[in-house]
Amino acid sequence: MNDALEARLAPYAARSSISAGRGIVEPQPETRSEFQRDRDRIIHSTAFRRLEYKTQVFVNHEGDLFRTRLTHSIEVAQIARSLARNLQLNEDLVEAISLAHDLGHTPFGHAGQDALNACMKDYGGFEHNLQSLRVVDTLEQRYGAFDGLNLMFETREGILKHCSLPNAERLGAVGRRFIEKKQPSLEAQLANLADEIAYNNHDIDDGLRSGLLTVDQLQEVTLYARHSADVQRQFPGITGRRAINETVRRMINALVMDLIATSRANIAASGVQSIEDVRDASPLIGFSEPMQAEARELKRFLRKNLYQHYQVNRMTSKARRIVTDLFGIFLSGPQLLPPDYQTAGGDVLGQARKVADYIAGMTDRYAMREYRRLFAVDEI
Repeated sequence: MNDALEARLAPYAARSSISAGRGIVEPQPETRSEFQRDRDRIIHSTAFRRLEYKTQVFVNHEGDLFRTRLTHSIEVAQIARSLARNLQLNEDLVEAISLAHDLGHTPFGHAGQDALNACMKDYGGFEHNLQSLRVVDTLEQRYGAFDGLNLMFETREGILKHCSLPNAERLGAVGRRFIEKKQPSLEAQLANLADEIAYNNHDIDDGLRSGLLTVDQLQEVTLYARHSADVQRQFPGITGRRAINETVRRMINALVMDLIATSRANIAASGVQSIEDVRDASPLIGFSEPMQAEARELKRFLRKNLYQHYQVNRMTSKARRIVTDLFGIFLSGPQLLPPDYQTAGGDVLGQARKVADYIAGMTDRYAMREYRRLFAVDEI
């Protein structure tokens, strides 16, 4: 089965037959590829299920229709598979990376991550890419033979999008490319940009749905305005959700088509013939300069008008306080933690990391519930 799957791939695509493999050798699967096995393990993990109650911009209790980390990851996987198919790359690998890329995210989105990183400043810091890798390498406990999910090297490599040099040295083989200034597989590069396409466009949708953004404001954004005009030409008088959905759909398609054409040209011009050639080349998956400029404009717009909106800032402030206070009380009183998250012998560094693991694993609503239990006098 694996041979038939790999026969359709470009010569520079990732292949499980020439992979760096798993940390612990296992018998090959009979009915699926190695990267399909990775995808399946990710989907069945505890951390993946928790993504349903971790949100992107809006906190979980603010509405049922806003994206969560789970729906975001599914959208990324869909876009990434479509891109991979068109570029003859390994669809199963990009899907596995896409579904795993947010496993280490804290509750409350980036506000939670920033707060936890500040809390961990004296204990090695906190970064969600590293935490996602820690989840699949260590924290998941599903198998008798090993901790974590024992994923393929290329899947783990794709999860680790960026990394400081000290952390890269500590991580061994999976961190070596940051030291040697090499590139990851094209599948990892592609999953990274599929993530960007997904969150920029669904944040428009969620921002409009919440009322924090308006269609009039978005007309200032070149990418949105162009496709909105196309929608009005094709469907004169269209309004409301239909108009928004048609516009966002066209924006995603434009980004996808540009990325496919530009990446295909980059790959051809580079002359790469193997995954090792890819590692030695410059990044090859990307947008054209004009599209990149439009994507940057959209990002700036969202940062100013959505992510820094005063109503988002209010929730952000509350999220920081919840994470900071939880970290403080758990570190000073480890006996308040479940036994698996307590260390023995006064190991402060180890205890801080376990506290970070515990908080990072929380959903939005569980973090709020823990906060009430520990700090509200009328809660039991």
